[in-house]
Amino acid sequence: MTVRQLTLPELVAHCVRLGIPGVGLWRDPVREYGVEAAAALVRDAGLTVTTLCRGGFFTTDGWLAENRAAIDEAVTLGTDTVVLVSGGLTPAFPDLASARARITEAIGELAPYAGERGIRLAVEPLHPMYAADRCAVSTLDQALDIAERFPAEQVGVVVDTYHLWWDDRAPAAVARAGAAGRVHSFQLADWTTPLPAGVLNGRGQLGDGAIDLRAWADLVEKAGWTGPVEVELFNDELWARDGVEVLEETLERFLAI
Repeated sequence: MTVRQLTLPELVAHCVRLGIPGVGLWRDPVREYGVEAAAALVRDAGLTVTTLCRGGFFTTDGWLAENRAAIDEAVTLGTDTVVLVSGGLTPAFPDLASARARITEAIGELAPYAGERGIRLAVEPLHPMYAADRCAVSTLDQALDIAERFPAEQVGVVVDTYHLWWDDRAPAAVARAGAAGRVHSFQLADWTTPLPAGVLNGRGQLGDGAIDLRAWADLVEKAGWTGPVEVELFNDELWARDGVEVLEETLERFLAI
């Protein structure tokens, strides 16, 4: 998503050129290209698919079929992790308590299906500003309270700096997640202000904002994470620029951290 202006073949080619060994994919462009074709493209280039995003939205109709499809797509793509954006408030689940209860129930129904296929579900807590419309799970502790009901090889969490940097309880929660083997994904993005209208596409380029990204990388490493580190930026200004330039800049910033 950081360089969504690139086609999938362009993204793969430039990742190979720059020595980027893996890519986190989103379902919409993969489906547009064709799941089987996307899997072959990435595999033939020698890249790994780090995660597939996204499943979730458990408070809406049709969630079960859609999430099973996401799991099946992950199997085809060769990744072991589906990132979950759990869903916000809806008429059927109009408050945080009922929405979180529904999310927990739904993950419980989905987890065995994922586990049988070797796929881990990674619950991503989103910043509280998204609690109403996108994700009623707002802190890493809340995500862990859900995940810990299920086997660690089936359900874990995402540590995303953009969503967690403000929470002084998050470092202890990262250690809690690491000790239980439940860190299933680590993502970087910076916090810049002012936020744009709608707030969704306000993730700052690495190093442009308020987050001590190096400290977060150290924190997650100390918790035992040795997997890939993703950069996930939703940013209209970045998307309006040349995608190859943005990819090269992002890699430079990443290596500096």
